[in-house]
Amino acid sequence: MNYRRVVLAALTATACAGRSRAPADTRPAVADTAEQQSHTTALLQAVSAVNDNVVWVSGHHATWARTTDGGRTWVAGAMTGPDSILQFRDVQAVSATTAYLLAAGPGDSSRIYKTTDAGQSWHLQFINRDPAAFYDCFGFWDATHGIAVSDAAHGKMIVIRTEDGEHWSPIAEDGMPAAVPTEGSPAAGGTCLIVHGSMRAWFGTEPEARVYRSSDRGQHWSMVKMPIVSGEAAGVATLAFRDDLHGIALGGRLLKPDDRSDSVAAVTTDGGATWTLVSRPTFSGAVYGSAALSGMPGGAYIVAGPKGLDWTGNDGSVWTSLSSAAYWAVGCTAHNVCWAVGPRGRITRVVFEGGH
Repeated sequence: MNYRRVVLAALTATACAGRSRAPADTRPAVADTAEQQSHTTALLQAVSAVNDNVVWVSGHHATWARTTDGGRTWVAGAMTGPDSILQFRDVQAVSATTAYLLAAGPGDSSRIYKTTDAGQSWHLQFINRDPAAFYDCFGFWDATHGIAVSDAAHGKMIVIRTEDGEHWSPIAEDGMPAAVPTEGSPAAGGTCLIVHGSMRAWFGTEPEARVYRSSDRGQHWSMVKMPIVSGEAAGVATLAFRDDLHGIALGGRLLKPDDRSDSVAAVTTDGGATWTLVSRPTFSGAVYGSAALSGMPGGAYIVAGPKGLDWTGNDGSVWTSLSSAAYWAVGCTAHNVCWAVGPRGRITRVVFEGGH
């Protein structure tokens, strides 16, 4: 349902403080939490980190920003002219000079661009010509192999793939299960679709909370209904996996920032075939973004929403608040250095113990 993509941005004005309910002895050892100077006031909705130094972010008003020194300095850019209305809801960083941007929107507002010169120029790789489609997010296994997902059109979710980092083509229709009416992937935080390893991929949907999964780079998909809350503008908005089997899915009622429904987070130990509900983060409302914290025992994830930023070290049994500010997305490196982004150009760097 495309209308809710527009309304998501309106929650910026209503984002306010959450309240932590985690015991003090569960707090993570955070070496450093620092606000960054992004040099943009756009709503930022996606993060992609190449390593501890090189990070790209993207958002509304055709905006992106990049750091090559671990966040000490950011350089922001934006497309101008007719393209300035684009909303870059997802970004995939390859290096300090190469990155992809996904613009989400109805019809030809859905596009994929690539730069190889650090954003000085952008090549338009894909433009959506189907007025019924609305592309939401994408994921890459490596620099040239990736997939992108659109809301359902003509009875099925749409997935396109690239195998050379330049050209995009749709998967065969017989590789996708039938969609439910108005089904779509919430284009909130750049992680409604994720990939892992060399072959696996998952994406979440609403209004019936479901997760689709693939083990052959998106050629064929299976689907499972989720225990997460369903309904109009409610479902699975973000996923994160720490390996091929263990992951977390989160979401909720996307347009109700004060909602405290219990059924907003679930974990899997079998690659997404089955899911078990866990406790909700401390902040109210839905979760828009998530990332796995690599190398931390017990199942560690950091999650973001318009009402806060939380972490868990035990697969969602207990959550600890890191911030009550509004965030849309979060991304981390293998060293547990994370960046959370949100309204008015907000970028916050969080380094967990063991990070650099």
